[in-house]
Amino acid sequence: MQDVRRFAKDYFAAASARDHERYLALFADEAVVHDDGHSHRGLPAVRRWRASVPSVRHVLREVTGTAAACRAVAEISGDFPGSPLDLRFAFERDGRGKIVLLEITVR
Repeated sequence: MQDVRRFAKDYFAAASARDHERYLALFADEAVVHDDGHSHRGLPAVRRWRASVPSVRHVLREVTGTAAACRAVAEISGDFPGSPLDLRFAFERDGRGKIVLLEITVR
């Protein structure tokens, strides 16, 4: 469980940072992100999606699962309607620990 919690902390630290390359380094080249009713397939599409995401703060609430498949709940806040908001993040990772699938939904 420690590895999963460390991964989640690293993910949300990178997501909150202004360094988009640090965030994108967490993803595999063939990664898929499902967010807000849209799917983004492949690292170039994930990069475009990430560039459009507003700057937010994350507070990690819970983490469950394994190194290959885990879920996290985080409160996000920022300059967007409905802030703050609890979101659920479902991750699947490959053998190298890179994210191959990320699904973000409202909790």
